[in-house]
Amino acid sequence: MARGTLRIYLGAAPGVGKTYAMLAEAHRRVERGTDCVVAFVEHHGRPRTEVLLHGLEQVPRGRLEHRAAVFEEMDVDAVLRRAPAVALVDELAHTNVPGSRNAKRWQDVAELLAAGIDVVSTVNIQHLESLGDVVESITGVRQRETVPDEVVRRADQIELVDMSPQALRRRMAHGNIYAPDKVDAALSNYFRPGNLTALRELALLWVADRADEYLTEYRSAHRVSAIWGSRERIVVGLTGGPEGRTLIRRAARLAEKGAGGEVMAVYIARSDGLTSASPKELAVQRTLVEDLGGTFHHVVGDDIPAALLDFARGVNATQIVLGSSRRKAWQYVFGPGVGATVARDSGPDLDVHIVTHEEAAKGRGLPVARGGRLGRARILWGWAVGLAGPVVLALGLNTAGLGLANDMLLFLAVTVAAALLGGLLPALASAAFGSLLLNYFYTPPLHRLTVADPKNIVAIAIFFGVGMAVSSVVDLAARRTDQAARLRAESEILSFLAGNVLRGETSLEELLERVRETFAMESAALLERESDVAPWTCAGRAGFGPPLERPEDADVDMPVGDHMALALTGRVLPAADRRVLAAFAAQAAVVLERRRLQEEADRSRALAEGNRIRTALLAAVSHDLRTPLAGIKAAVSSLRSDDVAWSEEDRAELLEGIEEGADRLDHLVGNLLDMSRLQTGTVTPLIREIDVDEVVPMALVGVPEDGVDLDVPETLPMVAVDPGLLERTVANLVENAVKYSPRGRRVLVAASAIADRVEVRVVDRGPGVPDEAKERIFEPFQRYGDAPRGAGVGLGLAVARGFAEAMRATLTAEDTPGGGLTMVLSLRAAGPRPEPLPAGEPRTEPERHTI
Repeated sequence: MARGTLRIYLGAAPGVGKTYAMLAEAHRRVERGTDCVVAFVEHHGRPRTEVLLHGLEQVPRGRLEHRAAVFEEMDVDAVLRRAPAVALVDELAHTNVPGSRNAKRWQDVAELLAAGIDVVSTVNIQHLESLGDVVESITGVRQRETVPDEVVRRADQIELVDMSPQALRRRMAHGNIYAPDKVDAALSNYFRPGNLTALRELALLWVADRADEYLTEYRSAHRVSAIWGSRERIVVGLTGGPEGRTLIRRAARLAEKGAGGEVMAVYIARSDGLTSASPKELAVQRTLVEDLGGTFHHVVGDDIPAALLDFARGVNATQIVLGSSRRKAWQYVFGPGVGATVARDSGPDLDVHIVTHEEAAKGRGLPVARGGRLGRARILWGWAVGLAGPVVLALGLNTAGLGLANDMLLFLAVTVAAALLGGLLPALASAAFGSLLLNYFYTPPLHRLTVADPKNIVAIAIFFGVGMAVSSVVDLAARRTDQAARLRAESEILSFLAGNVLRGETSLEELLERVRETFAMESAALLERESDVAPWTCAGRAGFGPPLERPEDADVDMPVGDHMALALTGRVLPAADRRVLAAFAAQAAVVLERRRLQEEADRSRALAEGNRIRTALLAAVSHDLRTPLAGIKAAVSSLRSDDVAWSEEDRAELLEGIEEGADRLDHLVGNLLDMSRLQTGTVTPLIREIDVDEVVPMALVGVPEDGVDLDVPETLPMVAVDPGLLERTVANLVENAVKYSPRGRRVLVAASAIADRVEVRVVDRGPGVPDEAKERIFEPFQRYGDAPRGAGVGLGLAVARGFAEAMRATLTAEDTPGGGLTMVLSLRAAGPRPEPLPAGEPRTEPERHTI
């Protein structure tokens, strides 16, 4: 008998519509003539889901008695006897009642599949066994009902049922998921936007991983070969040629295949300034890689493959993307090229991608500069050609007999080749050596160093002079080209540096890191001192082990003014590089000065804010402080007056007015003092572990008993707070909520544990606050709407947030479902309570799952 197929609707969260989608699929199959039955579906009282059950055959459920209660479970035997083509089984992770045929429902499903029955089932992402710890860290709730991942992975079809957190919360608020009396608690706890977003991401990533498995199986079965990318750090090697844009886009696509991918484009310039790169093209490529979210790096190195590999290993890269060489086929006689060398030396930890492009094998397209600072290998080749070339040529010409004029032209060609390769000195040696060989082998008398014909002496002299002249011209042109290329590279670096600094895009540390990368140094530091005898201090540094005591301890010391210096370690720079380094040093001083000016501006802004607050304080005190004082004075004067005989009721009313005015003054002065402490930074919390249920009730002293509902469980974990600050914070929040709540509507103060936090929520049913004003209400001297001046100076919420931040807590405002405002105070949990929860403690179980 063929095994049945399993189709699973995987939900990102409870209430997204898994059961609804499963029942809709059942109706489609029934309409096509498929024998489909409902083995077990729970509609949880949701009308739309219950309607879809009509018209579908339902197998009677089994009834089991457990602890004096009767439970209904799926009757596996009844389903097997009915033997439908398709069975609908809801809640795959469900735990069966003790005494059932199997402990878990997924085991019941396995029996149906073994009997050849196709099964359509549902499960939520939080019930996968491997995600238990992750879900608990997000929601603060441990899932007790789980299903092994392998059961779900073996499904023949998996369909994700998804919904945005906002849409799901709207469904919840409209009563489409839970009963109205459970909506507020669910929205405030498990169905918070952050929780739903995290669960949604888990579901998407898990399904994407499963899709990769399907695709891998398909490729293996059909022998498909393709390039795969992953979440990697990818280094793109740029030459400054037009193919760079193709490489950058290719690397960006590789990075997008997985979360966390990073693209780092690097251009390596030789230390002598020789380059074939177009500054304009490099600028375009730098803009492109930054627009794609990557970074651009400019590195100096004579050995380009080694410098590229050193950079990649230094940034912990896992992939390198290079373009196919633009060299023509005959140019490979000079070496394997950068791409082949990098691939050969990359080792097992670095993957190298060689990307084809339209410029491949078309030549460099840009003039390759040659210069006087040629490097050891070029100079050795020049001497080899200059000394060995004439000997080889002389041996060949002995049998050719081309004539003295042709022989001289050939020797002159060898001299020019020596000049192009090794510069002036190898060319001069080649000219002198060639003159001697011409005299010895081709000028009568042969094989002697004498010249019989004076005309030949003139010819040899002219040959030597032409050789010297050609060598000098070639060497001078190479040096001028070297200077031009170096100046171009310097101007490019300096223009990039100046642009970033002027735009304020570079911090001091980033600039020093740029210096270290550009000159291939180990570290860079900007040192300064107040006077000639004062000790040096480090204003900023980059790299490992920079000199921090004296600039003289560094390998390179570049002074900036009288009391500042840029110090680098790693190697000694040539004199030609110090000009660019001096520009870097000057810009570093500018960045440091700008940072200090910014800090000074921030301090000035803080002072201006303090002046604004003091001005507002004086304006508020002028009315809100004088009003209760005037009332108290009037009441006292009336009581002391002998002109009026006050009744006991009148005296009690006047005394009550005095008491209310004094309380108002006490509250006002307390808030003013608290705000002044917050503004001056003198609030020092004494953090200790305490139970929330010990502090919150104390904050409600003075609030009418019929005005607040308190829901603070004793089973909450302890919190790390300052009890006094917490009490003042909650008191201000409750006072604000009571002030704006309609008459007869009670304020709810509830607390719950969410992951490693404990949240205290103060919920009112007042007019609420629009989203754009939710942050503004926490500013000092802010009254919402048309609140009268007598409602206070607007410091309560500002003080509450200040105290919360002092305890490393957070205070935010949210909309209350159904209207109103909810203040959410999130506190750090100190750890689990020493006593565990009682066995069998009931919890909310939406969709019959514990969440």
